[in-house]
Amino acid sequence: MTQVDSFDESVRSRLRDAAIGKPSVPPPPPVAIGVKRTAARSVPPSITIRQLVQDAYAKRSSDIHLRVGEPARYRIRGQMVRQSQAPISAEAFEHFLAEILTSEQRDRFQQEKELDTAIYYPGFLRCRVNCFESLTGGAIVLRLISLEVPTIDRLGLPSVLKHLVSHQQGLILVTGPTGSGKSTSIAAMIRYLNETDQRHIVTIEDPIEYVHTSKNCLISQREVGLHTHEFQHALRAVLREDPDVILIGEMRDRSTIDTALKAAQTGHLVLGTLHTKGAISTLNRLLNIYSPDEQSAMRIQILESLVSVVSQQLLPTTDGRRIAVHEILINTPAMQDYLLKGSETDAFQLMETDTIEGMQVMNQALCELILLGRITPEDAVKSSPDVGDLRRRVRNEGYDPGRSSNREFDPSAREYRPV
Repeated sequence: MTQVDSFDESVRSRLRDAAIGKPSVPPPPPVAIGVKRTAARSVPPSITIRQLVQDAYAKRSSDIHLRVGEPARYRIRGQMVRQSQAPISAEAFEHFLAEILTSEQRDRFQQEKELDTAIYYPGFLRCRVNCFESLTGGAIVLRLISLEVPTIDRLGLPSVLKHLVSHQQGLILVTGPTGSGKSTSIAAMIRYLNETDQRHIVTIEDPIEYVHTSKNCLISQREVGLHTHEFQHALRAVLREDPDVILIGEMRDRSTIDTALKAAQTGHLVLGTLHTKGAISTLNRLLNIYSPDEQSAMRIQILESLVSVVSQQLLPTTDGRRIAVHEILINTPAMQDYLLKGSETDAFQLMETDTIEGMQVMNQALCELILLGRITPEDAVKSSPDVGDLRRRVRNEGYDPGRSSNREFDPSAREYRPV
């Protein structure tokens, strides 16, 4: 199964046509947000957020986009697909806000013009919600999140992630563009720990996405705005909460990186995300936050703490789903030596050749999926960091576009062989 489309099929068939249930907070009276109106009467929209969520889920959408003056749009397999509903009026948008936000949240949205939150439909799913004002009026984006935390195996993630997340301390970074499934991959890693180890896992999220139930591990999830007033306050407090594993959503600034490094150096395993494309470029992104005269010392600190960088992209598959493709850097002694010297070319070559450790470059993963018939060469080219290199790899493997699969997996050799 894949990152975004990893819902359990038995649950899907049982719940697709079921009613979702009412939100736990009764909707308050609608309040106009940035819209001047003279009429006192407000006509309810012909469709509710709840119905839109049901419809988007049935169509395997990852996101719902709602905006005044525009019809609803769903993101399906990475593409924005316009729906057949009429454009959303200002009155309908106010009803949408009243359906999903509390009165306090609506007041905050009116003052700050943007709001992050989440809504929960019992027995069905959660939605991460962002409300904001735009030139044409109010807008809402909802990200659909399964209630069932996916497993590493079900998502088809590299099995080396199980080994990486089993480290007792250090820093693991999962990177990639927005919407590439970083949060889902980390959730699967936390689930693996929850089922196989006994630790205290603390997450600091804005907002909470996947909800974990403590099993072998004790899991403490904290949401910014709900369980802590400020992200930085939660970061300062987390080291006093006796954690073994800390999930710090996005490594957004110097303070966050400093805290993550301190935690990793004092015996904790830290998981974080960055919006970078490419494993080696992630180190440069971290260093660029510091002044030039600090970068040499910070390079040493980061590489002493770093366990791995997992760079991820989501691609559409030939069977109408999506699949995660990874570039994996593991901070072995040889890799650390290259990176300390700034020898990025040597580091890249080591990623390409040291596959026994679980490392790989993006073009290796893309070539593999082309040969297996999972993705098209055209989609692979769009995601490749070096198109010429990708084409050479595919030619050298004797790719035949007329075959659905050019290679099969040999379990005894743990590699793919030509068929």
